[in-house]
Amino acid sequence: MTGEPIDDETLFSLLEAARWAPSSYNAQPWRFIYAKRDTESFAHFADLLIEFNRNWTAKASLLGVIVARKTFEHNNKPAHTYAFDAGAAWENLALEACSRGLVAHGMEGFDYEKAKKSLHIPDEYVVLAMFAVGKKAAKETLSAELQQKETPSSRKKIGEFAFEGKFPNKKVE
Repeated sequence: MTGEPIDDETLFSLLEAARWAPSSYNAQPWRFIYAKRDTESFAHFADLLIEFNRNWTAKASLLGVIVARKTFEHNNKPAHTYAFDAGAAWENLALEACSRGLVAHGMEGFDYEKAKKSLHIPDEYVVLAMFAVGKKAAKETLSAELQQKETPSSRKKIGEFAFEGKFPNKKVE
């Protein structure tokens, strides 16, 4: 990423896209906690990341944490699809970022407990992921190791994740 800051108009367009994701009972259980680059909070968010992620996100415009409420606000009963719903909101945000020429990358490589504690996340919420957003830089600005990884990743064949009738008992060939 280039290190260019993200302006509020762009940031709010990303969050607006997330806002319109579908959710069970329209509960919208997701919450996005973020820090813009060149702020005191940005360094704190970067400190949550494992070293590998901290290195490649150093020039991100924005770092964020995605959390979701595990119970419905209206009756406090379990919301079984909270992670599914939050994932839809994240994808909307990522797609909006892409449509604006930005890179949006989700991450699991960070300290979940430290994030929950230091960001004052209530117990009824679960920390799901972190993400980085920024303007894509030239591949040559990356380390040699990361440049080698800048190729499309392989995907599973459809027969490995979609099954008619029931989950298979044996490995799909």
